[in-house]
Formats: sequence, structure tokens, C-alpha cells
Amino acid sequence: MSGAAIVTILSGLVLLLAVLRAAQVLRHERDTGREDGRGTEPGPGDSVIESHYSSGVSGGQSMSYRISRDPQTYAKLFIPKDRR
Repeated sequence: MSGAAIVTILSGLVLLLAVLRAAQVLRHERDTGREDGRGTEPGPGDSVIESHYSSGVSGGQSMSYRISRDPQTYAKLFIPKDRR
């Protein structure tokens, strides 16, 4: 076997492994839905997000944000105030 044939075979194997791995990742992400810990299920009430900032020696600040879990209420936050 020549060197070019070996390189072609190895390149094909690497490409095949990359395609199989990509298919595995896509299948896993589709199957898990929200079970991976990202996002929040829609529903009544709010989610609270806490943000802590420290600038080192001079101090910092803490903030809490309330985000509606209702998709329609959340979407209304992005509508400009001068719109009906």
C-alpha cells in the first residue's frame, strides 16, 4: 500500500468518527429536552436570578432580578413603551 492510500483511509476513518459523534450528540440533546439543567419550565410565578459583583478591594454589589416564567409576560418586556 502506498502512503497516499493509507492517508486516504485514515482520513476517511476520522471523518466517519466525526460524523458518528455529531449524530450521537444531536440525538442526546434532542432526547434530554430540559433535563440538562438549562432553561425553566413555563408556568406561573417568577424565577429569581442573583448577581454578585466584586471589584476587589473597593467592594462590589449584589442584585436580584425577577423574571416571569409566563412566556407571554416575558415577551412583553421587549416591546417598546411607546407601542400599544
